[in-house]
Amino acid sequence: MSNKAKGSRVERELLGVFSKNGWRALRVAGSGVNDESPCDVIVGKIGRRPCAIEAKSSKKNRIYISKSQIEDFILFANMMGLQPIIAVRFNYEGWIFLDPSLLENSGKNWVVSLEKAKGEGKRFGQFFEN
Repeated sequence: MSNKAKGSRVERELLGVFSKNGWRALRVAGSGVNDESPCDVIVGKIGRRPCAIEAKSSKKNRIYISKSQIEDFILFANMMGLQPIIAVRFNYEGWIFLDPSLLENSGKNWVVSLEKAKGEGKRFGQFFEN
């Protein structure tokens, strides 16, 4: 399975999580492919601030995201009035949600470790239902 196919599968899985919890969610066409779509998913629910989601998954214990991708993502979210959220899924851990400010600077990239995600990130109910 190609990386693009894996990313699409993960994004569809994330859509299902939001839909099961009463949120409306849509995948952004071409996400990760061009500069015109700098987030993966947009979600909203009556009475809640809508969010732009950047979804990442990995078999390893660290996920690296380029600085330019995160800058574009945050700029887009702010321009549209959306709350920027990083959604990460490590194998056998389920989805964890983080504010982008929790990403660590590795020099060339931003990085989130499994340890940091589990320690400072939140599960769906903690992040979206409080």
